[in-house]
Amino acid sequence: MTPQTVCQIFYRSVDDFRKAEHLKHRAPEGWRGISSEAFRAAVEETSMGLRGLGVSEGDRVAILSENRPEWAFADLATLCAGAVDVPIYPTLTPHQVGYILANSGARVAFVSSATLAAKIAAVRAQAPSLEHVVRFDPDSAPGTMTIEDLRSRARASLAAEPDAVRRRAQTVRGEDLATLIYTSGTTGEPKGVMLTHGNLTSNVLAAEKALQLLGPGDVALSFLPLSHSFERTGHNLMLHAGATIAYAESVDKVPQNMQEVRPTVMCSVPRLYEKMYARVNEKVAGDPPLRQRIFRWAISVGGRIFGHRVAGTSPSPLLKLQFALADRLVFSKIRERTGGRLRLFVSGGAPLGREIAEFFGAAGLLICEGYGLTETSPVITCNRPDRLKPGTVGLPLDGVEVRIADDGEILSRGPHIMKGYYNNPQATAEAIDEDAWFHTGDVGHLDAEGFLVITDRKKDILVTSGGKNIAPQPIENRLKANRFFTEVVMIGDKRNYPVALVVPAFEPLEAWARASGLPAGSREVLVARPEVARHYMSLIAELTPDLAQYEKIKKVAVLPTEFSLETGELTPTLKVKRRVIAEKYKDVIDRLYAEG
Repeated sequence: MTPQTVCQIFYRSVDDFRKAEHLKHRAPEGWRGISSEAFRAAVEETSMGLRGLGVSEGDRVAILSENRPEWAFADLATLCAGAVDVPIYPTLTPHQVGYILANSGARVAFVSSATLAAKIAAVRAQAPSLEHVVRFDPDSAPGTMTIEDLRSRARASLAAEPDAVRRRAQTVRGEDLATLIYTSGTTGEPKGVMLTHGNLTSNVLAAEKALQLLGPGDVALSFLPLSHSFERTGHNLMLHAGATIAYAESVDKVPQNMQEVRPTVMCSVPRLYEKMYARVNEKVAGDPPLRQRIFRWAISVGGRIFGHRVAGTSPSPLLKLQFALADRLVFSKIRERTGGRLRLFVSGGAPLGREIAEFFGAAGLLICEGYGLTETSPVITCNRPDRLKPGTVGLPLDGVEVRIADDGEILSRGPHIMKGYYNNPQATAEAIDEDAWFHTGDVGHLDAEGFLVITDRKKDILVTSGGKNIAPQPIENRLKANRFFTEVVMIGDKRNYPVALVVPAFEPLEAWARASGLPAGSREVLVARPEVARHYMSLIAELTPDLAQYEKIKKVAVLPTEFSLETGELTPTLKVKRRVIAEKYKDVIDRLYAEG
């Protein structure tokens, strides 16, 4: 039976696959597996426990936690109770948490720890509907209960009525609301995106058909926040395919966890690929000349093999032999850093640089880049393993319509489009027109083969004082592919010309400084040196020779620290918050323009 609800995806997964390790997580003694039977029991006990707290159809249940098995228990338990879950990023401030709890009307909140329970305690007066707080960790926190307490209360009821949760889950319909996901509020308070079970399952089924390769033999490493729709749909997709889901300890531990878990598939944002690419290039830059030549030869050979894959043609026997040698000498070592088994990366959340996609493709690490938004459940388009084109975000999923408006904005229509913004009919009407087309706010075009090319966010387009439009993302992505750059943010709206804020990759920059005879000092002292600014301007000129004159970056400020979640400069999916950056570094930007 084709699933119509996330509840059906869950029950099919635990009933049909019956795995010894359906989920995995890192315990003090090492990686611990959770069987399909234990997974089902945890969800059912938690769901029955919620019903014991009075949670019923349509009630909202918040989840404030990092990725871990209990996140999945709480999510699926809520949905099987016919309720609506409200995922909240654990990195949000207490004020932001309080707003979401109040706006959603959540009656119960799951939290991972006493620390996050304290966030809720600090704003509990803002959320009068909140009745219970359930924590995952055993550490005590006033006014809360543990998830084990919740589950133990339900066991007697389930013993008397073993099918109670399953029967309740069977009454959930595709048109029922499943989740409220709050978008980041950069221009005001966040909006709650209403996604139904039908929205979520339609996206899972269409994504499965596009990616083709997934099955119960797969192991997926989950590290993007499950509060984000991209990872959430990926999680549901892995359940549907019967893959084992391993929860990374943290973003910082992903490289280590990849080698421990040895995943076969991962969803990620471009920042992970950019960092991997930079680490490889930094190592090669320090290698002896012979090894550098071998590396460049291998990349050339791998690039030609990947080119055949993109074109759908067969390489010559000689090229195959050359690739076998290149793989043995170079690419197998790169793949070993991912655990040695990874055969599919799925990229989303932000544009992926073409050079990076082609590098990974050459190394035998396929990245299928897709595109979408929270409001579209989220996937609109995706490259397929058998139909991919680097530099694009792929073809529309089955059942998904895409068209380009007269002003270049990307519009989409289909079963993946949200029900609307919660308690915000005006914003809903602004986003979804009378013909049911959702206006994405992104600018792009469809090429001759139907692949979607993203130019930029409509609101991020820079319009110079001379009236010229500049799309910054393609330029920034080109620069970030160079080993000396970590982040680049172009500025230039209503200005005579564009400038850039650069977060350097400090290891190669410091090596360059030593080789150039610059005196040692702190990073603050280093980036303030005029030689460093000239170095970056020289790199920018070298990497962007084909830009129109009005698109060319005229000045640069090199920053002494990386952007971070903690300082509010990055979103939870590691995208740069342009407006935050522009405000925080206003004095730096003003000085660049004041210098004339």
